Amino acid sequence: MGALSNLRVLDLTQVLAGPYCTMLLADMGADVVKIERPGGDLIRSNPPYVDDPEEEAYGGYFQSVNRGKKSLELDFNDDEDRADFLSLVEEADVVIENYRAGTMEKYDLGYETLREHNPQLIYSSIRGFGDPRTGETHRQGQPSFDLIAQALGGVMEITGQEDGPPTKVGPGIGDLFTATLNCIGILAAVNHREQTGEGQYVDTGMYDSMLSMTERAIYQQSYTGEAPTRQGNSHPTLFPYDAFETADGYAVVAAFGTNHWRELCSALDRPDLAEEYPTAADRLEHREELRAQIADWAADLETDDLVDRLEGRVPAAPVQTTEEIFDDPHVRDRDMLVPVEQPGTGEDVEIAGNPIKMTATPPEPRGRAPLLDEHREDVLGEESEVTADD
Repeated sequence: MGALSNLRVLDLTQVLAGPYCTMLLADMGADVVKIERPGGDLIRSNPPYVDDPEEEAYGGYFQSVNRGKKSLELDFNDDEDRADFLSLVEEADVVIENYRAGTMEKYDLGYETLREHNPQLIYSSIRGFGDPRTGETHRQGQPSFDLIAQALGGVMEITGQEDGPPTKVGPGIGDLFTATLNCIGILAAVNHREQTGEGQYVDTGMYDSMLSMTERAIYQQSYTGEAPTRQGNSHPTLFPYDAFETADGYAVVAAFGTNHWRELCSALDRPDLAEEYPTAADRLEHREELRAQIADWAADLETDDLVDRLEGRVPAAPVQTTEEIFDDPHVRDRDMLVPVEQPGTGEDVEIAGNPIKMTATPPEPRGRAPLLDEHREDVLGEESEVTADD
């Protein structure tokens, strides 16, 4: 039994932001019913596959963020399906959708309608630019994806090499961070309802979330009047805090504290640097020449050797590939790679585990992602045309 096993969530989301949010809820025990449009979530067919896309029910993208959910296929243009959905709303705790603003209203299934069927309902939306109910802007109704959010929210402007172009962060943080904040908002609304009996609307916008994530750039602009820009792997106010090329890869070193700086100078066999640049301000002022000293030292060492010399004394780590992550015993010891069935292969695949650890009700992926409409009988009492062997 998970911490949220008392909650039923109707998940109308697709692609990444919404499904990641509801995945977190499902990992924590919520009964998440994924309400899919005819044909299913857009990413069901996205690669990669283990072997044969014709035989496998879905690819890794869908599997990763939809594990542990139930699936029900409904068409809101169909009166019977719409009635079935409303019957589920009456018993639900949470409804989540990530359509453009106004889409649910086209089906007369907006928050105000659903609240009439269930006054205690928590209705949550994830949109590119938020919902008019919580702050109307000219951007609402525009489509948005991770790339758009990262560009508008300042992430790309401060990411990349100094002499290079604005660069997107690798993981889809415009989706993932927004989804995580939305999950927090839902849980706060659940707690409020427990105290008052009152449901509410929870709205999280991707653009807003990226502004929250780039908080450092925001206060820098306010304090200095200058727009922060790209600094590669370095930090605007901390040094050394950077990546250094080694003889066989890269390692990162974070020795901005005076105690760590002294230890780093000892490892470099340069105690004179610790004496000459004793304060953080000194080191920032002379960061370029000091960086060159560290870079020369790192270039002659293999990554493991560099990390071994600093481990326990200075925060340092190798820049790992995914293959190296899979070989890291820490990852296995923390249950951060979880096997799930891949339908159509007879094999298991591994997906990322849940980083939230709890002693009494530990979150965990609760089985594979669902087949399309697999749980119709479970949810509505009607027989489905699909089976777990499809």
